[in-house]
Amino acid sequence: MPDPTAPPARLNSLDQFRGYTVLGMFLVNFVGGYAVVRQLFPVLLHHHTYCSYADTIMPQFFFAVGFAYRLTFLRRAEKEGRASAYRKAVKRALGLLLIAFVVYGLDGAYDSWTTLRAKGWRTVLADAFQRNFFQTLAHIGVTSLWVMPVIARRPAWRVAWAVGSAVLFHVLSAWWYYDWVMKRPGIDGGPLGFLTWTIPMIAGTLAYDALAPYLAPVSDTAPSGQVQRPARPPVAKLLAYGAALMLVGYGLSCLNRVTPPNTSSGGAGVTAGVFVEPPFFPPSRPVNIWTMSQRAGSVTYLTFGAGFSLALYGLFAAACDVGGWSLGLFRTLGTNALVGYILHDLVNNAIHPFVPRDSPLWYVAAGLCVSVAISYAILRYLEKHRLFLRL
Repeated sequence: MPDPTAPPARLNSLDQFRGYTVLGMFLVNFVGGYAVVRQLFPVLLHHHTYCSYADTIMPQFFFAVGFAYRLTFLRRAEKEGRASAYRKAVKRALGLLLIAFVVYGLDGAYDSWTTLRAKGWRTVLADAFQRNFFQTLAHIGVTSLWVMPVIARRPAWRVAWAVGSAVLFHVLSAWWYYDWVMKRPGIDGGPLGFLTWTIPMIAGTLAYDALAPYLAPVSDTAPSGQVQRPARPPVAKLLAYGAALMLVGYGLSCLNRVTPPNTSSGGAGVTAGVFVEPPFFPPSRPVNIWTMSQRAGSVTYLTFGAGFSLALYGLFAAACDVGGWSLGLFRTLGTNALVGYILHDLVNNAIHPFVPRDSPLWYVAAGLCVSVAISYAILRYLEKHRLFLRL
Protein backbone atom coordinates (compact mmCIF):
# COMPACT_ATOMS: atom_id res chain seq x y z
CA MET A 1 0.00 0.00 0.00
CA PRO A 2 1.53 3.38 -0.96
CA ASP A 3 2.54 5.68 1.86
CA PRO A 4 0.12 8.65 1.86
CA THR A 5 2.72 10.80 3.61
CA ALA A 6 5.35 10.38 0.87
CA PRO A 7 5.97 13.21 -1.61
CA PRO A 8 4.57 12.72 -5.11
CA ALA A 9 6.84 11.15 -7.72
CA ARG A 10 6.31 14.22 -9.90
CA LEU A 11 5.12 17.70 -9.05
CA ASN A 12 1.88 18.22 -10.95
CA SER A 13 2.22 22.00 -11.18
CA LEU A 14 5.69 21.72 -12.74
CA ASP A 15 4.54 19.28 -15.42
CA GLN A 16 1.48 21.42 -16.16
CA PHE A 17 3.58 24.59 -16.28
CA ARG A 18 6.08 22.92 -18.59
CA GLY A 19 3.30 21.56 -20.78
CA TYR A 20 1.76 25.02 -21.14
CA THR A 21 5.19 26.35 -22.12
CA VAL A 22 5.63 23.65 -24.77
CA LEU A 23 2.20 24.46 -26.21
CA GLY A 24 3.09 28.16 -26.25
CA MET A 25 6.26 27.26 -28.14
CA PHE A 26 4.23 25.29 -30.67
CA LEU A 27 2.01 28.34 -31.19
CA VAL A 28 4.60 31.09 -31.62
CA ASN A 29 7.02 29.00 -33.67
CA PHE A 30 4.32 28.00 -36.14
CA VAL A 31 2.61 31.36 -36.68
CA GLY A 32 5.67 33.62 -36.54
CA GLY A 33 6.20 33.95 -40.28
CA TYR A 34 2.65 34.81 -41.38
CA ALA A 35 1.65 38.28 -42.56
CA VAL A 36 -1.87 38.08 -41.11
CA VAL A 37 -0.50 37.24 -37.66
CA ARG A 38 1.99 40.09 -37.86
CA GLN A 39 -0.87 42.42 -38.74
CA LEU A 40 -3.52 41.22 -36.27
CA PHE A 41 -1.55 39.61 -33.43
CA PRO A 42 1.97 41.10 -33.42
CA VAL A 43 2.42 40.12 -29.77
CA LEU A 44 2.79 36.48 -30.94
CA LEU A 45 6.00 37.32 -32.83
CA HIS A 46 9.59 37.98 -31.78
CA HIS A 47 10.37 41.62 -32.53
CA HIS A 48 13.66 42.06 -30.61
CA THR A 49 12.57 45.59 -29.66
CA TYR A 50 10.26 44.77 -26.74
CA CYS A 51 9.03 41.80 -24.73
CA SER A 52 6.17 40.14 -26.61
CA TYR A 53 4.17 37.08 -25.60
CA ALA A 54 6.49 35.02 -27.80
CA ASP A 55 9.44 36.27 -25.73
CA THR A 56 7.94 34.94 -22.48
CA ILE A 57 8.20 31.32 -23.61
CA MET A 58 11.95 30.69 -23.51
CA PRO A 59 12.50 32.08 -19.97
CA GLN A 60 9.83 29.66 -18.78
CA PHE A 61 11.89 26.73 -20.05
CA PHE A 62 14.89 27.99 -18.10
CA PHE A 63 12.75 28.52 -15.02
CA ALA A 64 11.47 24.93 -15.23
CA VAL A 65 15.00 23.63 -15.84
CA GLY A 66 16.28 25.52 -12.79
CA PHE A 67 13.49 24.09 -10.62
CA ALA A 68 14.15 20.51 -11.73
CA TYR A 69 17.93 21.02 -11.69
CA ARG A 70 18.07 21.86 -7.99
CA LEU A 71 15.48 19.23 -7.10
CA THR A 72 17.31 16.38 -8.83
CA PHE A 73 20.78 17.59 -7.81
CA LEU A 74 19.93 17.72 -4.10
CA ARG A 75 18.15 14.36 -4.15
CA ARG A 76 21.02 12.74 -6.03
CA ALA A 77 23.61 14.33 -3.74
CA GLU A 78 21.77 13.02 -0.69
CA LYS A 79 21.46 9.54 -2.15
CA GLU A 80 24.75 9.12 -4.03
CA GLY A 81 26.99 11.92 -2.77
CA ARG A 82 27.99 15.34 -4.11
CA ALA A 83 30.69 14.00 -6.45
CA SER A 84 28.21 11.75 -8.26
CA ALA A 85 25.65 14.54 -8.48
CA TYR A 86 28.18 16.91 -10.05
CA ARG A 87 29.38 14.26 -12.53
CA LYS A 88 25.85 13.53 -13.70
CA ALA A 89 25.00 17.23 -13.96
CA VAL A 90 28.06 17.77 -16.17
CA LYS A 91 27.13 14.78 -18.34
CA ARG A 92 23.60 16.12 -18.73
CA ALA A 93 24.81 19.55 -19.79
CA LEU A 94 27.31 18.09 -22.25
CA GLY A 95 24.59 15.83 -23.61
CA LEU A 96 22.40 18.87 -24.28
CA LEU A 97 25.27 20.55 -26.09
CA LEU A 98 25.72 17.47 -28.26
CA ILE A 99 22.01 17.44 -29.11
CA ALA A 100 22.20 21.17 -29.84
CA PHE A 101 25.02 20.53 -32.30
CA VAL A 102 22.89 17.94 -34.13
CA VAL A 103 19.71 20.05 -34.09
CA TYR A 104 21.17 23.48 -34.91
CA GLY A 105 24.48 22.80 -36.60
CA LEU A 106 27.32 25.32 -36.70
CA ASP A 107 28.07 28.42 -38.75
CA GLY A 108 30.03 27.95 -41.92
CA ALA A 109 29.80 25.86 -45.08
CA TYR A 110 32.77 24.75 -47.17
CA ASP A 111 32.31 23.47 -50.70
CA SER A 112 35.80 22.08 -51.10
CA TRP A 113 38.76 20.77 -49.14
CA THR A 114 40.86 23.61 -50.51
CA THR A 115 38.48 26.23 -49.12
CA LEU A 116 38.42 24.54 -45.73
CA ARG A 117 42.23 24.35 -45.55
CA ALA A 118 42.58 27.96 -46.65
CA LYS A 119 40.40 29.09 -43.75
CA GLY A 120 42.47 27.26 -41.16
CA TRP A 121 41.12 25.40 -38.16
CA ARG A 122 41.31 28.42 -35.85
CA THR A 123 39.17 30.56 -38.16
CA VAL A 124 36.75 27.71 -38.78
CA LEU A 125 36.23 27.18 -35.04
CA ALA A 126 36.02 30.91 -34.35
CA ASP A 127 33.30 31.29 -36.99
CA ALA A 128 31.46 28.07 -36.13
CA PHE A 129 30.06 29.10 -32.74
CA GLN A 130 29.03 32.69 -33.33
CA ARG A 131 25.34 32.30 -34.14
CA ASN A 132 23.38 29.16 -35.05
CA PHE A 133 24.64 26.92 -32.25
CA PHE A 134 23.56 29.22 -29.43
CA GLN A 135 19.87 28.59 -29.32
CA THR A 136 17.67 27.14 -26.58
CA LEU A 137 19.30 23.74 -25.96
CA ALA A 138 22.84 25.09 -26.13
CA HIS A 139 21.97 27.96 -23.80
CA ILE A 140 20.42 25.53 -21.31
CA GLY A 141 23.52 23.35 -21.43
CA VAL A 142 26.00 26.20 -20.98
CA THR A 143 23.88 27.97 -18.35
CA SER A 144 23.57 24.72 -16.39
CA LEU A 145 27.35 24.49 -16.29
CA TRP A 146 27.65 28.15 -15.33
CA VAL A 147 25.29 27.92 -12.33
CA MET A 148 26.67 24.57 -11.15
CA PRO A 149 29.02 26.11 -8.54
CA VAL A 150 26.01 27.52 -6.65
CA ILE A 151 23.26 25.00 -7.46
CA ALA A 152 23.52 23.46 -3.98
CA ARG A 153 24.25 26.73 -2.16
CA ARG A 154 21.96 28.84 -0.01
CA PRO A 155 19.59 31.31 -1.72
CA ALA A 156 21.84 34.29 -0.98
CA TRP A 157 24.68 32.70 -2.95
CA ARG A 158 22.45 31.96 -5.92
CA VAL A 159 20.91 35.42 -5.95
CA ALA A 160 24.39 36.96 -5.78
CA TRP A 161 25.51 34.72 -8.65
CA ALA A 162 22.56 35.82 -10.78
CA VAL A 163 23.12 39.50 -9.99
CA GLY A 164 26.85 39.23 -10.66
CA SER A 165 26.22 37.46 -13.96
CA ALA A 166 23.75 40.16 -14.99
CA VAL A 167 26.16 42.95 -14.10
CA LEU A 168 28.99 41.28 -15.99
CA PHE A 169 26.81 40.82 -19.06
CA HIS A 170 25.65 44.42 -18.96
CA VAL A 171 29.20 45.76 -18.62
CA LEU A 172 30.36 43.64 -21.56
CA SER A 173 27.31 44.72 -23.55
CA ALA A 174 28.03 48.40 -22.87
CA TRP A 175 31.64 47.88 -23.88
CA TRP A 176 31.13 46.04 -27.17
CA TYR A 177 28.89 43.00 -26.98
CA TYR A 178 25.48 44.64 -27.50
CA ASP A 179 26.50 46.12 -30.84
CA TRP A 180 28.12 42.86 -31.91
CA VAL A 181 25.20 40.57 -31.05
CA MET A 182 22.59 42.91 -32.56
CA LYS A 183 24.47 43.40 -35.81
CA ARG A 184 25.55 39.78 -36.27
CA PRO A 185 22.60 39.26 -35.56
CA GLY A 186 22.80 36.84 -32.70
CA ILE A 187 20.17 34.44 -31.41
CA ASP A 188 18.85 34.57 -27.84
CA GLY A 189 21.77 36.60 -26.51
CA GLY A 190 24.51 34.92 -28.53
CA PRO A 191 27.54 33.12 -27.07
CA LEU A 192 27.53 35.17 -23.85
CA GLY A 193 23.79 34.89 -23.39
CA PHE A 194 24.23 32.28 -20.65
CA LEU A 195 25.11 35.13 -18.29
CA THR A 196 21.57 36.52 -18.37
CA TRP A 197 19.76 33.22 -18.94
CA THR A 198 21.16 32.53 -15.48
CA ILE A 199 18.47 34.85 -14.07
CA PRO A 200 15.37 32.71 -14.87
CA MET A 201 17.28 29.50 -14.12
CA ILE A 202 18.22 30.76 -10.66
CA ALA A 203 14.63 31.95 -10.20
CA GLY A 204 13.54 28.37 -10.84
CA THR A 205 15.89 27.08 -8.13
CA LEU A 206 14.42 29.60 -5.68
CA ALA A 207 10.91 28.45 -6.58
CA TYR A 208 12.00 24.92 -5.73
CA ASP A 209 13.20 26.15 -2.34
CA ALA A 210 9.78 27.67 -1.72
CA LEU A 211 8.04 24.39 -2.67
CA ALA A 212 10.56 22.05 -1.00
CA PRO A 213 8.80 21.99 2.41
CA TYR A 214 5.56 21.14 0.62
CA LEU A 215 7.28 18.23 -1.13
CA ALA A 216 8.89 16.84 2.01
CA PRO A 217 7.47 13.72 3.70
CA VAL A 218 5.24 14.45 6.66
CA SER A 219 4.46 12.38 9.71
CA ASP A 220 1.69 12.80 12.27
CA THR A 221 4.19 11.83 14.91
CA ALA A 222 7.06 14.10 13.87
CA PRO A 223 9.60 14.74 16.64
CA SER A 224 9.46 18.02 18.46
CA GLY A 225 11.18 20.78 16.49
CA GLN A 226 10.92 18.98 13.12
CA VAL A 227 9.32 21.12 10.44
CA GLN A 228 6.32 19.37 8.96
CA ARG A 229 5.03 19.80 5.44
CA PRO A 230 2.68 22.80 5.14
CA ALA A 231 -0.84 22.13 3.97
CA ARG A 232 -0.54 24.45 0.97
CA PRO A 233 2.31 25.65 -1.23
CA PRO A 234 3.34 29.31 -0.75
CA VAL A 235 1.38 30.67 -3.71
CA ALA A 236 1.27 34.23 -2.38
CA LYS A 237 5.05 34.30 -2.01
CA LEU A 238 5.58 33.08 -5.58
CA LEU A 239 3.18 35.70 -6.93
CA ALA A 240 4.70 38.51 -4.85
CA TYR A 241 8.30 37.77 -5.78
CA GLY A 242 7.31 37.29 -9.40
CA ALA A 243 5.60 40.67 -9.46
CA ALA A 244 8.61 42.28 -7.80
CA LEU A 245 11.00 40.86 -10.40
CA MET A 246 8.75 42.03 -13.23
CA LEU A 247 8.72 45.54 -11.76
CA VAL A 248 12.52 45.54 -11.45
CA GLY A 249 12.89 44.46 -15.07
CA TYR A 250 10.45 47.08 -16.28
CA GLY A 251 11.97 49.77 -14.08
CA LEU A 252 15.43 49.11 -15.50
CA SER A 253 14.02 49.21 -19.04
CA CYS A 254 12.85 52.78 -18.36
CA LEU A 255 16.53 53.82 -18.31
CA ASN A 256 16.13 53.64 -22.09
CA ARG A 257 14.73 57.20 -21.83
CA VAL A 258 17.93 58.73 -20.50
CA THR A 259 20.43 56.67 -22.49
CA PRO A 260 21.54 57.65 -26.01
CA PRO A 261 20.07 57.83 -28.58
CA ASN A 262 17.18 58.86 -26.31
CA THR A 263 16.93 61.85 -24.00
CA SER A 264 14.78 62.59 -20.98
CA SER A 265 12.72 65.27 -22.71
CA GLY A 266 9.93 65.05 -25.28
CA GLY A 267 7.56 62.18 -25.93
CA ALA A 268 3.84 61.80 -25.56
CA GLY A 269 1.42 59.69 -23.62
CA VAL A 270 3.05 57.17 -21.35
CA THR A 271 6.52 58.33 -22.43
CA ALA A 272 5.90 61.93 -21.38
CA GLY A 273 7.20 61.15 -17.89
CA VAL A 274 9.83 58.69 -16.74
CA PHE A 275 8.29 55.55 -18.19
CA VAL A 276 8.62 53.65 -21.44
CA GLU A 277 5.86 51.45 -22.84
CA PRO A 278 5.27 48.38 -20.64
CA PRO A 279 5.97 44.87 -21.90
CA PHE A 280 3.76 43.59 -24.74
CA PHE A 281 3.58 47.07 -26.29
CA PRO A 282 5.94 48.23 -29.07
CA PRO A 283 8.34 51.07 -28.19
CA SER A 284 7.97 54.65 -29.38
CA ARG A 285 11.66 55.45 -28.93
CA PRO A 286 14.85 54.01 -30.43
CA VAL A 287 15.94 50.82 -28.70
CA ASN A 288 19.21 50.47 -26.83
CA ILE A 289 20.99 48.38 -24.23
CA TRP A 290 18.15 48.81 -21.70
CA THR A 291 15.43 47.63 -24.10
CA MET A 292 13.84 44.25 -23.40
CA SER A 293 15.17 42.15 -26.26
CA GLN A 294 15.45 38.39 -26.62
CA ARG A 295 18.00 38.83 -29.41
CA ALA A 296 20.21 40.95 -27.15
CA GLY A 297 19.56 38.72 -24.13
CA SER A 298 19.25 41.99 -22.20
CA VAL A 299 19.25 42.11 -18.41
CA THR A 300 15.89 43.89 -18.44
CA TYR A 301 14.28 41.21 -20.59
CA LEU A 302 15.53 38.25 -18.58
CA THR A 303 14.70 39.91 -15.26
CA PHE A 304 11.14 40.56 -16.41
CA GLY A 305 10.97 37.09 -17.98
CA ALA A 306 12.10 35.46 -14.74
CA GLY A 307 9.45 37.38 -12.79
CA PHE A 308 6.76 36.53 -15.31
CA SER A 309 7.71 32.84 -15.11
CA LEU A 310 7.71 32.90 -11.31
CA ALA A 311 4.29 34.56 -11.10
CA LEU A 312 2.83 32.27 -13.75
CA TYR A 313 4.17 29.23 -11.92
CA GLY A 314 2.50 30.57 -8.79
CA LEU A 315 -0.83 30.44 -10.63
CA PHE A 316 -0.13 26.86 -11.70
CA ALA A 317 0.78 25.95 -8.11
CA ALA A 318 -2.53 27.42 -6.95
CA ALA A 319 -4.54 25.64 -9.62
CA CYS A 320 -2.76 22.28 -9.57
CA ASP A 321 -1.22 21.75 -6.13
CA VAL A 322 -3.98 23.51 -4.19
CA GLY A 323 -6.99 23.12 -6.46
CA GLY A 324 -6.12 19.70 -7.88
CA TRP A 325 -6.56 20.91 -11.47
CA SER A 326 -4.81 19.05 -14.28
CA LEU A 327 -5.08 19.05 -18.07
CA GLY A 328 -4.12 15.91 -19.96
CA LEU A 329 -2.72 17.91 -22.88
CA PHE A 330 -0.31 19.80 -20.61
CA ARG A 331 0.68 16.58 -18.83
CA THR A 332 1.55 14.86 -22.10
CA LEU A 333 3.55 17.80 -23.40
CA GLY A 334 5.20 18.56 -20.07
CA THR A 335 6.48 15.07 -19.29
CA ASN A 336 8.34 14.78 -22.61
CA ALA A 337 9.30 18.39 -23.26
CA LEU A 338 12.67 17.65 -24.87
CA VAL A 339 11.08 15.37 -27.46
CA GLY A 340 8.40 17.98 -28.06
CA TYR A 341 11.03 20.64 -28.62
CA ILE A 342 12.93 18.58 -31.19
CA LEU A 343 9.79 17.14 -32.80
CA HIS A 344 7.80 20.31 -33.39
CA ASP A 345 10.30 21.79 -35.86
CA LEU A 346 10.18 18.61 -37.93
CA VAL A 347 6.39 18.67 -37.94
CA ASN A 348 6.29 22.39 -38.79
CA ASN A 349 8.69 21.82 -41.68
CA ALA A 350 6.25 19.26 -43.06
CA ILE A 351 3.19 21.54 -42.69
CA HIS A 352 4.57 24.98 -43.59
CA PRO A 353 5.03 24.31 -47.34
CA PHE A 354 1.26 23.82 -47.60
CA VAL A 355 0.43 27.01 -45.66
CA PRO A 356 1.72 29.98 -47.72
CA ARG A 357 3.00 33.06 -45.90
CA ASP A 358 0.06 35.16 -47.16
CA SER A 359 -2.63 32.69 -46.03
CA PRO A 360 -5.79 34.01 -44.33
CA LEU A 361 -6.03 33.65 -40.57
CA TRP A 362 -8.43 30.71 -40.63
CA TYR A 363 -6.07 28.72 -42.83
CA VAL A 364 -3.06 29.54 -40.64
CA ALA A 365 -5.10 28.44 -37.60
CA ALA A 366 -6.01 25.19 -39.37
CA GLY A 367 -2.36 24.53 -40.19
CA LEU A 368 -1.42 25.20 -36.56
CA CYS A 369 -4.08 22.76 -35.35
CA VAL A 370 -2.77 20.05 -37.68
CA SER A 371 0.79 20.62 -36.52
CA VAL A 372 -0.15 20.53 -32.83
CA ALA A 373 -2.35 17.46 -33.34
CA ILE A 374 0.46 15.51 -35.01
CA SER A 375 2.98 16.49 -32.32
CA TYR A 376 0.53 15.63 -29.56
CA ALA A 377 -0.32 12.26 -31.11
CA ILE A 378 3.34 11.25 -31.20
CA LEU A 379 4.02 12.48 -27.67
CA ARG A 380 0.88 10.75 -26.37
CA TYR A 381 2.00 7.49 -27.95
CA LEU A 382 5.38 7.81 -26.26
CA GLU A 383 3.71 8.63 -22.94
CA LYS A 384 1.38 5.63 -23.12
CA HIS A 385 4.36 3.38 -23.74
CA ARG A 386 6.38 5.16 -21.04
CA LEU A 387 9.07 6.30 -23.45
CA PHE A 388 10.68 9.53 -22.25
CA LEU A 389 13.78 11.39 -23.38
CA ARG A 390 15.41 12.95 -20.36
CA LEU A 391 19.01 13.84 -19.66
